[in-house]
Amino acid sequence: MEKTLELYKLGLQSYQPIWELQHKVQQRIVTEKKLERDGEFTGERKNDVLLFVEHPHVYTLGKSGVQEHLLRSQLELQEWDAEFVKIDRGGDITYHGPGQIVGYPILDLDRHFTDIHRYLRSLEEVIIRAVDDFGVKAERVEGLTGVWVAGQKICAMGIRCSRWVTMHGFALNINTDLSYFDNIVPCGISNKEVASLESILGASLDQEEVIERVVCHFEKVFEVSAKPSGSVRELEHNFL
Repeated sequence: MEKTLELYKLGLQSYQPIWELQHKVQQRIVTEKKLERDGEFTGERKNDVLLFVEHPHVYTLGKSGVQEHLLRSQLELQEWDAEFVKIDRGGDITYHGPGQIVGYPILDLDRHFTDIHRYLRSLEEVIIRAVDDFGVKAERVEGLTGVWVAGQKICAMGIRCSRWVTMHGFALNINTDLSYFDNIVPCGISNKEVASLESILGASLDQEEVIERVVCHFEKVFEVSAKPSGSVRELEHNFL
């Protein structure tokens, strides 16, 4: 039976509230799963969720990251109108900002496959197929997570998993101001540059159109049916 995915396009949102919201949704799914396993849940469990957001300028450092990969002081970051947040995903430091779409899949992998390596490769496959729709040939780089075009990283990834329920996800550069990456060692990799669809194609793209292609391929790769679901308020009402 095809699985349903609740799709929320949340627009421009500050990082911290969405991070906290992810935790709450993840915990709700984890709790329902435990109750069902223990024979104490009689209702219908919540579906998987995919959030799309665009963040104001922010640098996030994963739990295995190196602080020195942030190349600017807090005062200098203020001059860039950017903040810095230490978070609980895997991976090193990355940048989120306008012109970039960030996808946060909150999936119960027990409904799909309990294999983190396969999960990351599946996310990469979604992005590879999506950018191919715009004439961009992307690929994986052996030993590195994410999606690359001619040796330049176009999509960063980092996740957290609890009881096989995921959070965090991927950040695809579309019309991103790439100069913000000069303030960090992106993903802790000093010998690789970053790219965006705009920098590769020489023209800006409609971000909503890119999201539509990502959703289309997410449905195919994960064998789900995406159901548009609404705003932050609706998400909070449905899950919290």
